[in-house]
Amino acid sequence: MTASSSGGTQVKNSDVAWDSFDPIAYVDHNYRDLQPEDAEILHIVRDHFADHFRKQGCGPIEGIDVGAGANLYPALSMLPWCDEITLFEHSNANVMYLESQVDFYGQNWDQFWDVLCGNQDYSSFDIDPRERFRKVVRAEQGNIFDLERLGGRWSVGTMFFVAESMTSSYQEFTLGVERFMRALAPGAPFVAAFMEHSTGYHTADRFFPACDVGEEEVRESLKPFADEFKVLRLQTEAALRVGYSGMILSYGWRGNADVSVSIW
Repeated sequence: MTASSSGGTQVKNSDVAWDSFDPIAYVDHNYRDLQPEDAEILHIVRDHFADHFRKQGCGPIEGIDVGAGANLYPALSMLPWCDEITLFEHSNANVMYLESQVDFYGQNWDQFWDVLCGNQDYSSFDIDPRERFRKVVRAEQGNIFDLERLGGRWSVGTMFFVAESMTSSYQEFTLGVERFMRALAPGAPFVAAFMEHSTGYHTADRFFPACDVGEEEVRESLKPFADEFKVLRLQTEAALRVGYSGMILSYGWRGNADVSVSIW
């Protein structure tokens, strides 16, 4: 651990025992039932991806969900468009959970797929989502900071509640965003979600760190890597737990060069 600029103790990603993360408790609290925040996110994600692939076409392409944790709905949002989806995750406990879901994911995830199917491009998907999930999704254990070695491999990507929820270091937060964006090919659509002004969180009896970020910090972290993107605060009020003020969603396209750009 290192001292923060405000004089407190800064918890870095490597300080945390991530294998102690309890995915069952996390799913039970966050994803057993569809929360209003996730419903709002799903509406935006589905329309962004459907609009992109309706115009651009698809396949064969690869998608990635960086820091998948125990959350399947980012992968479900990419399911119609990808021939391969990598669930990239650091915690061994979470990797084991993801692997247990690939062959036949839990019924609780059906309600998330149902929201995605509110868009015709999803509802007209002509294959059973579980069968498709089993064929194209795989879990891969790895560290977000090591993604750079894989280059701009993926043609679509998501990162939900990761960069700000794995460290209290702002430098590591920005590096996490950078590694995610650099993993995407130029022009790739992306969606990234962040907890706003999070003070950390509990899963079961374990506490995990967070970096205090708002819309401006999210915007600045993405600006060098995206030609077009939006940053917005969800309308749904914070309700999942104490210790954060809301949720921030960003979506857009990976830029062709890493330069500062203006936002829509």
